[in-house]
This record gives sequence, structure tokens and C-alpha cells, in this order.
Amino acid sequence: MDKIPRPVIRRLGLYYRCLSKLYEEGVDYVASRDIAERLGIKSSQVRKDLSYFGEFGKRGVGYNVAMLMEKLESIIGVDKYWNVIVIGAGNIGSALVNYEGLKKEKFNIIGIFDADRAKVGRKIGNLIVRHISELKEFVKKNIVEIAVIAVPETAAQYVVEQLEQLGIKGVVNFAPIKLRTHLLVEEVDITLTFKSLVFQVERKI
Repeated sequence: MDKIPRPVIRRLGLYYRCLSKLYEEGVDYVASRDIAERLGIKSSQVRKDLSYFGEFGKRGVGYNVAMLMEKLESIIGVDKYWNVIVIGAGNIGSALVNYEGLKKEKFNIIGIFDADRAKVGRKIGNLIVRHISELKEFVKKNIVEIAVIAVPETAAQYVVEQLEQLGIKGVVNFAPIKLRTHLLVEEVDITLTFKSLVFQVERKI
């Protein structure tokens, strides 16, 4: 299989969410045109993106919603539950632990850690904040492949180095810093999203 472009990978989640909504609405078959209209993109883009992974639709009939959902679950990797740990028990880390949508999408946060002993022992959702010194032992005892970094910029590089040594495979990084690591990293900068929005708003006024 050819290397999948990152924009295509990002859109797979959008397609899956769209199909889930259609499934809930009782729709059995959907055309690429209908998916495209819901997402505000071209139908040719939908067909091209899905063609990286095979041929799923039938001309004149469209895509079987339930079947395509199942295929996308396997392609994306959400046909199973993923254990996740959160490093940083501040506002972002706490919000993620309390967000039920992650578990619904098969991302199960099983541990939250912080270096601040004033936060250790606090209960967030159903989890107790552990000290970062317990991280190594926790990862040894549990199957964990994904971690969230929600610590200050000054601590993020140290944290990702520890995670790499522990065998974590992927990181969602909320710290405003480019991490130096061999791990797969998804950067989340909320301020950039706001700046992108106001840039567009300013030019529509």
C-alpha cells in the first residue's frame, strides 16, 4: 500500500463519524455525494480517500453504511479498545479524563500522572492521580500504547523521553513545543485553532 497522506488519515475519522450518524438515522446505503455534502468537501475527494484502502461502494447503489463503518473501524484501529495514560493533572488532563466521548470511541484512559505532589491522590473521574515516579511500574503492569502529554512546555521533552523508554508507541501532545522523539506524535494546539478561526473571521467582515 502506498504511504497514506496525513490529510487523508485525518479525514478517515470524519468519515467514520459521518457514517455513525447515518447509521443512527437508519440509513442503509449512502452515496459519496451525500457524505461529501455533510462534510463540506468534494465527492471525488471522498472516493479518492477511500480508494487507498480498497473498493467499498457499488456504482448506482453507494456504500453500505454498516459495512463501511466496520471496514473503517479496522482501518483506523478502533475495532478494539486502546488503553491511554495522561501525563499532567491540570485543566486539560482533568478534562480528558472526564470526557465520556473518548471511552465511547474506544479510548480508555486508565491512569493519570503528575509531578506535583499536591495533586497526587486527588480523584478525577474514576481515577486517582498518581505521582510520575509510579509511571514505569504502571506501564509494566498494564498494556499501554498511547499517552497524552498535558504538562507545561518546560517538562514536555523530559516526559516524552520517559515515555519512549517505556515503549509507548504514540503521543497526543498538548504542550506548545515541538517534541524531539521517534514516537508518533499528534500535536494539539488549541490556540492555533482559534487563530485560524479569527483570521477567517477578520477577512469576512
